[in-house]
Amino acid sequence: MTRTATLDFERLFKLRLVIARHGEMDGMGWWNTNGVLGPMGRTVYSRGFPRTASFAQARVVFAVARARCRELWSPANCATLWSLPAAVEDEFDDHWQAWADDGEGWAPFFSKLAALPAGELLGSLEGLALLSPAEVSAARDLKRSADGAAVLLPGIRVVDEETVALLAAGFFRSDRARPAVPYARLAA
Repeated sequence: MTRTATLDFERLFKLRLVIARHGEMDGMGWWNTNGVLGPMGRTVYSRGFPRTASFAQARVVFAVARARCRELWSPANCATLWSLPAAVEDEFDDHWQAWADDGEGWAPFFSKLAALPAGELLGSLEGLALLSPAEVSAARDLKRSADGAAVLLPGIRVVDEETVALLAAGFFRSDRARPAVPYARLAA
């Protein structure tokens, strides 16, 4: 059984949102969604989901990003930002409805998300207070694999705040239209 630490699931959600938005076709082109988390997506989704449009948008891009990353890199006994241990994913899902029920409280973050520039990922994460200076520094030390498909976090890890932050931040090693999937080997 994989060991996990207590996580800030709201931070995990925000990290996933930023990476999801950054990877869209109108951003870095890592997955095949185009502006779903941007202003255009908001306009389209609000017609069918007037109260929960932002969360419907997020579900779609999360599913596409998860599938794309799994297609590119999915080693055994490892975690990615989109594939954490089942217990963590279950607990994350348990928070979803409460977040969706507080759509107005989330509106400012989704507005910032829609307006994110397609440029510097680490700057966006740090600017949204999702990475500490120490996490930015650790992310800058991460290296892309020789084949360009992945970014390995150092050591054997547990799923904790630092690991989740680096699983998100490691995407900055990706190129346009060529994602490198950050992953961590997990302690048994």
